[in-house]
Amino acid sequence: MGLISLLSSNPTAFVIIAAALVLSLAFHEFAHAYVADRLGDPTPRRFGRVTLNPIRHLDPFGTLLLLLVGFGFARPVPINPNNLGRWGTMWVAAAGPISNLLIAVVCAVLLKVAPQTDLTYTILMMVLGINVVLAVFNLIPIPLLDGSRILGALVPSLGRALNQFEMMPYSFLIVMGFIYLFRPQIGQLIGTVQRWVIGFVGV
Repeated sequence: MGLISLLSSNPTAFVIIAAALVLSLAFHEFAHAYVADRLGDPTPRRFGRVTLNPIRHLDPFGTLLLLLVGFGFARPVPINPNNLGRWGTMWVAAAGPISNLLIAVVCAVLLKVAPQTDLTYTILMMVLGINVVLAVFNLIPIPLLDGSRILGALVPSLGRALNQFEMMPYSFLIVMGFIYLFRPQIGQLIGTVQRWVIGFVGV
């Protein structure tokens, strides 16, 4: 079920979750662009992606999917692997999930040390949970996700096969279909990690 169902039943939750998702996705893509830029690839800067402005990172169709069916995507950051090399490409891929983990850690620390109202507690818990979801989901080694690019850098022969698959005309639809078909298993994995993290930080 997508976020749109919350709009009538719980508008406050809708606004909080939507804002947290937009900002977290933007920070995720900014991290990719920033690391690529720092490692010497001018491509993200040329496309105006080294910015925290969410408008530069959101994909209209991906955002619509998020609202309607509960999962979507941002606009991928363009990079040139030839400017980065094998390990640079890996670090660029890892930067997105790492950025979400950093946000989750900051939220956990604030929940521990800062005075809370009901509203701030709710916001911090939602932001923490959303960023754990984004980190774990993107680390799954499925083509087009960050996890596949990290795995491809560690195992070059597999990386070449994944690149060939991604260049196929219908690779995006195949991946979306795979995620849709296995969404219960993916959701179970993400939920398990999310509960473990929340239990670990003790909030």
